[in-house]
Amino acid sequence: MKNRNLNLVSRISAPTPKWFRVIRNIGLSLSAVGGALIAAPVALPAALISVGGYLLLGGTILGAVSQTATSSEEYGEKSEKIPGRSPETPIADAIK
Repeated sequence: MKNRNLNLVSRISAPTPKWFRVIRNIGLSLSAVGGALIAAPVALPAALISVGGYLLLGGTILGAVSQTATSSEEYGEKSEKIPGRSPETPIADAIK
Protein backbone atom coordinates (compact mmCIF):
# COMPACT_ATOMS: atom_id res chain seq x y z
CA MET A 1 0.00 0.00 0.00
CA LYS A 2 1.29 3.40 -0.93
CA ASN A 3 1.67 6.04 1.73
CA ARG A 4 -0.52 8.98 0.72
CA ASN A 5 -0.20 12.17 2.71
CA LEU A 6 -3.58 13.77 2.20
CA ASN A 7 -4.61 17.04 3.74
CA LEU A 8 -8.08 17.37 5.24
CA VAL A 9 -9.70 18.91 2.14
CA SER A 10 -8.34 16.12 -0.08
CA ARG A 11 -9.55 13.43 2.33
CA ILE A 12 -13.04 14.85 2.49
CA SER A 13 -13.20 15.25 -1.31
CA ALA A 14 -11.91 11.71 -1.96
CA PRO A 15 -14.40 8.88 -2.59
CA THR A 16 -15.86 7.39 0.59
CA PRO A 17 -16.22 3.57 0.83
CA LYS A 18 -19.77 2.20 0.93
CA TRP A 19 -19.64 1.06 4.57
CA PHE A 20 -18.55 4.50 5.75
CA ARG A 21 -21.29 6.16 3.69
CA VAL A 22 -23.81 4.03 5.61
CA ILE A 23 -22.20 5.01 8.92
CA ARG A 24 -22.19 8.67 7.85
CA ASN A 25 -25.92 8.54 7.08
CA ILE A 26 -26.62 6.93 10.46
CA GLY A 27 -24.62 9.72 12.10
CA LEU A 28 -26.60 12.36 10.22
CA SER A 29 -29.84 10.73 11.35
CA LEU A 30 -28.71 10.66 14.98
CA SER A 31 -27.72 14.32 14.75
CA ALA A 32 -31.11 15.24 13.32
CA VAL A 33 -32.96 13.41 16.11
CA GLY A 34 -30.72 14.95 18.77
CA GLY A 35 -31.17 18.42 17.32
CA ALA A 36 -34.93 17.97 17.22
CA LEU A 37 -34.97 16.91 20.88
CA ILE A 38 -32.88 19.87 21.96
CA ALA A 39 -34.83 22.42 19.91
CA ALA A 40 -38.29 21.07 20.73
CA PRO A 41 -40.74 23.92 21.42
CA VAL A 42 -42.49 21.95 24.16
CA ALA A 43 -41.19 21.42 27.68
CA LEU A 44 -39.37 18.09 27.81
CA PRO A 45 -37.82 16.39 30.83
CA ALA A 46 -34.20 17.27 31.50
CA ALA A 47 -33.14 13.65 30.95
CA LEU A 48 -34.60 13.65 27.44
CA ILE A 49 -32.84 16.90 26.55
CA SER A 50 -29.61 15.44 27.90
CA VAL A 51 -30.06 12.34 25.72
CA GLY A 52 -30.66 14.65 22.75
CA GLY A 53 -27.34 16.38 23.41
CA TYR A 54 -25.51 13.07 23.48
CA LEU A 55 -27.23 11.95 20.26
CA LEU A 56 -26.25 15.20 18.60
CA LEU A 57 -22.64 14.87 19.72
CA GLY A 58 -22.34 11.19 18.78
CA GLY A 59 -23.98 11.66 15.39
CA THR A 60 -21.72 14.59 14.56
CA ILE A 61 -18.60 12.61 15.45
CA LEU A 62 -19.78 9.58 13.44
CA GLY A 63 -20.48 11.72 10.41
CA ALA A 64 -17.20 13.61 10.54
CA VAL A 65 -14.99 10.56 11.07
CA SER A 66 -16.72 8.44 8.44
CA GLN A 67 -16.52 11.21 5.84
CA THR A 68 -12.73 11.34 6.12
CA ALA A 69 -12.29 7.59 5.50
CA THR A 70 -10.77 6.68 2.15
CA SER A 71 -10.22 3.36 0.46
CA SER A 72 -6.94 2.44 -1.20
CA GLU A 73 -8.82 0.66 -3.98
CA GLU A 74 -11.05 3.64 -4.72
CA TYR A 75 -8.33 6.27 -4.36
CA GLY A 76 -5.35 4.32 -5.68
CA GLU A 77 -4.65 2.98 -9.13
CA LYS A 78 -8.33 2.46 -9.92
CA SER A 79 -8.96 6.20 -9.56
CA GLU A 80 -7.84 6.69 -13.15
CA LYS A 81 -11.32 5.50 -14.14
CA ILE A 82 -12.77 8.57 -12.43
CA PRO A 83 -12.52 11.55 -14.80
CA GLY A 84 -10.40 14.39 -13.55
CA ARG A 85 -8.68 12.40 -10.80
CA SER A 86 -5.30 10.80 -10.99
CA PRO A 87 -2.87 9.65 -8.27
CA GLU A 88 -0.36 12.35 -9.22
CA THR A 89 -2.69 15.36 -8.95
CA PRO A 90 -4.39 16.46 -5.74
CA ILE A 91 -8.16 16.58 -5.60
CA ALA A 92 -8.10 20.36 -5.38
CA ASP A 93 -6.43 20.55 -8.81
CA ALA A 94 -9.03 18.18 -10.27
CA ILE A 95 -11.86 20.45 -9.12
CA LYS A 96 -10.44 23.47 -10.98
